[in-house]
Amino acid sequence: MEIYTIGFTKKSAEQFFGLLRRHGIERLVDIRLNNSSQLAGFTKARDLEFFLREILGASYVHEPRLAPTEEILGAYKHGGSWSEYEHAYMKLLRERQVESLLRRSDFEHRSVLLCSEPTTERCHRRLAAEYLSDAWGDVRRIDI
Repeated sequence: MEIYTIGFTKKSAEQFFGLLRRHGIERLVDIRLNNSSQLAGFTKARDLEFFLREILGASYVHEPRLAPTEEILGAYKHGGSWSEYEHAYMKLLRERQVESLLRRSDFEHRSVLLCSEPTTERCHRRLAAEYLSDAWGDVRRIDI
């Protein structure tokens, strides 16, 4: 199984939807804590759901169980280290037991995890995909 990841920052709508189309994405899983921010532009939840359906025939789901908490995100944004964030976020996923709450079969449709970061170096979408890969086995992460 493959789990794709994408961030929308530093991408135009044309680039973003073009990447999703080129990779045959059927389902976008929004793992942002705040999916309706004015800063999100074309990726505000209601707009994104419409664009995915109309442009790609793909579905949209917001999955807050894969989002960090306000406390974890706030600590990082206010000077916390990446390693502290990573540790706290991975602990949260273990505590939530997301691997048993999410249906693996949903990811058999070509799915992409969405957040805002332009790259996966310091991004929770990479951590979420790695966590699911470790928990479910036989999962390959593809960053687009």
